[in-house]
Amino acid sequence: MVDATKKVEKVQSRDGTWIAYERIGSGPAVILVDGALCRRDFGPARPLAKLLSDRYTVFIYDRRGRGESGNSLPYNVAREVEDIAALVFEAGGSVFLYGISSGAALALEAANAFPNLVKKLALYEAPFIVDNTRPAIAADFLARLDSLVADGERGAAVKSFMRFVGTPGFAIVIMQLLPVWKQLKAVAHTLPYDIQTVAPFQRGEHLPTTRWTNAKVPTLVADGGKSPAWIRNAMKQLASVLPMATYRTLEGQTHMLKPEVMTPVLADFFR
Repeated sequence: MVDATKKVEKVQSRDGTWIAYERIGSGPAVILVDGALCRRDFGPARPLAKLLSDRYTVFIYDRRGRGESGNSLPYNVAREVEDIAALVFEAGGSVFLYGISSGAALALEAANAFPNLVKKLALYEAPFIVDNTRPAIAADFLARLDSLVADGERGAAVKSFMRFVGTPGFAIVIMQLLPVWKQLKAVAHTLPYDIQTVAPFQRGEHLPTTRWTNAKVPTLVADGGKSPAWIRNAMKQLASVLPMATYRTLEGQTHMLKPEVMTPVLADFFR
């Protein structure tokens, strides 16, 4: 059933791809960037947007290839960065930008490419691997994922991705029996997009000190106190290599961050 209260708009990115979005609330503009397998109606963006909407105009959108957005091929991370820039111009030309998981990595790339468009940047648990506290990404993982998608094996692609990110086997089995599995398979073809975004920083190596030097905007780098050591180590290191970053741990949180916990953090930082 369609929610008639939603006003879905579209903006054309630089390469001609149409990106679907909504704006919720009023006040200074905030753009939320989703992680893997999420979209406007599936994931943390909408609940967070509603909580922020009493003080901000919050933009939530379907990343390319998801929901109602287009999917021009071949994929390139730079095109997703341009999608964010297109949304910024729709929002008035200057925004607060927040990304979670692979969306945090994408938001960081956007702030580096278009620093004049971002007033402040908030990042939660970009899934970088910077040491030996967990195995680095396999050299052929992206190729194997691409192959599964090309063969129409969406369920297998989701399972492969979930095993890689550490989802317990019993949880994967249970999810396949629930309605959520259909939602996950619907965007499984975009999983290689997320991997392309983060794979260069999942090799167990120190993050480059010269990669994001243009991102000279106040930046909050956050993680959860109950998240595994590998991702917390990465966030500490990320904060150390960014020009204007502050590192913060949200006690009691995991990668599945609760919107009601992040809302006051963002409201305080985006003032």
